[in-house]
Amino acid sequence: MSTKFIKTGALPRVHQAGAGEAADVLNQAICGAKNVRATLRWLRGGDRLLTERKAGTHQLVYVMEGSGVISLDGKDYPVGKGAGVYCGPGESAGVRLDGGEIKLFHLVVPEVADAT
Repeated sequence: MSTKFIKTGALPRVHQAGAGEAADVLNQAICGAKNVRATLRWLRGGDRLLTERKAGTHQLVYVMEGSGVISLDGKDYPVGKGAGVYCGPGESAGVRLDGGEIKLFHLVVPEVADAT
């Protein structure tokens, strides 16, 4: 697969009830990435992002704009632009607003067995 420029602002946003809007920016259909998915997410009002607790999957949630609260293991952490959270296999996190709007980058990568 060759290098591909992705116009993220031109990608369609999908409304997800209670979870804001989302636009895939990296997947097989967009650029041939077979086992990786990256999504931009916009949360407003009472929207929340809850990462799925998946065995064998690594996830990264990164705050691109705005501020909010990340919940991990029952504890809340205030976050702003540049903050993020990593969830290993079987772990999950929640992100909610702290007023206004928040833009997130959500990356999901499956665990790959070591080829050695």
